[in-house]
Amino acid sequence: MKPEDILEIGASLHQALDQRQAIAPLTERYPELSIDDAYRIQLAMVQHRLDAGERVIGKKIGVTSRVVMDMLDVRQPDFGHLLSGMVHADGTAIAANTLIAPKAEGEIAFVLKEDLEGPGVTNADVLRATAYVLPCFEIVDSRIRDWKIRIPDTVADNASSGVFVLGDAAVDPRGLDLGTVGMTLEKNGEIVATGAGAAALGHPANAVAWLANTLGRLGIGLKKGEVILSGSLAAMVPVQAGDQLRISLGGIGSAGVRFV
Repeated sequence: MKPEDILEIGASLHQALDQRQAIAPLTERYPELSIDDAYRIQLAMVQHRLDAGERVIGKKIGVTSRVVMDMLDVRQPDFGHLLSGMVHADGTAIAANTLIAPKAEGEIAFVLKEDLEGPGVTNADVLRATAYVLPCFEIVDSRIRDWKIRIPDTVADNASSGVFVLGDAAVDPRGLDLGTVGMTLEKNGEIVATGAGAAALGHPANAVAWLANTLGRLGIGLKKGEVILSGSLAAMVPVQAGDQLRISLGGIGSAGVRFV
């Protein structure tokens, strides 16, 4: 794909984000769109936010569960950038009209105390480099109309990133088996999803290791202090104004968010 096309698509996705107006699937307009070109578009889209004064504070890992892999017909995760304008505190109220078609995911967030750079990063390396884990809501959103996405669409759209909410319970992961940590997700007082840490590539640290090794092949490392969202532990839950959600993670804690 031509560099000018990369920049044009990145700008159109940023405009869709800024104006909260979804666009047609990129793969309809560009059926030849490759994942490599989609990541270049992602960087072009993110650059608009950096130019506006935001900064990268971490990464998110997506497509970690079998059901989403089947939906997109891929057998590997993807990743996106977390920016300073995306993060919210536990219990925050988010205006639903600042997003297009939001869906909530319950996740385990890692905060690094050391740099991590692949290749060769293992599950054990991830745990050694992690300061603590937190309960997290990722509120995914799509600038692609009606969520009609294939893998290049979501990659280009910064892995369908929206905003995220971090709980205030920071826990040392070395005292837990994160693969067996159970999750319940409540919406308006009713349990609507359950899951376990193993839903994220068998173990959340496996997902972080995959990211470190994937970025390492590009000469990019994960940095001390970065937040890494390790992937959804259950199906996405659509949300709208008036909804209140809470996630509980066994041995870690809980987090809440509401939409107004």
